[in-house]
Amino acid sequence: MYVSYSYVYCCLFMVVFEQEHFQGKCQEFTNECCNIQDCGFDNIRSVRVECGAWVGFEHHDFQGQQFVLERGEYPHWDAYSGSLAYHVERMMSFRPIYCASHQCSRMIIFEKENFMGRSAEVCDDYPSLQAMGWCSNEVGSMHVQCGAFVCYQYPGYRGQQYIMECERHSGDYQHWRNWGSHSQTPQIQSIRRIQH
Repeated sequence: MYVSYSYVYCCLFMVVFEQEHFQGKCQEFTNECCNIQDCGFDNIRSVRVECGAWVGFEHHDFQGQQFVLERGEYPHWDAYSGSLAYHVERMMSFRPIYCASHQCSRMIIFEKENFMGRSAEVCDDYPSLQAMGWCSNEVGSMHVQCGAFVCYQYPGYRGQQYIMECERHSGDYQHWRNWGSHSQTPQIQSIRRIQH
């Protein structure tokens, strides 16, 4: 199924709330926000995504821990944070994921940095890479050919999240440090497609 980018761009809508359970000050967004404090908020504690896919960040200017936000309700921080070990109750910036497409997602993962070593194509959701035959709990590099994925540190879509998009870095993530400003390890054990 072909999804035109003009449709995706006009179909982005998210409401953020300063308090948990959709309480307190709120504001609607259809575009990125690099610092929620510029909009008069101290923090974002709950979110309603009405349309589109978004990525939230722990710090302003799209830095820190990443959180994928797909259509649905997130009444408190642990509804969007996949890592209970890394206790983050803060989301200070966010942006749309324009290339999210559940129908057309394809990525190649590599065992080593710079697209070297053993490789595997990923075009579905994998709650455990080891169960699909990947021999390691680490991924050295990735090339996203189309769509967008969220990669998780642990099996079962848990742990730190890393959003990989075909429109960022031309889809090339040559080293695990390219995954985000908070990445501390190449450990990736589950992957799923991001839906718009």
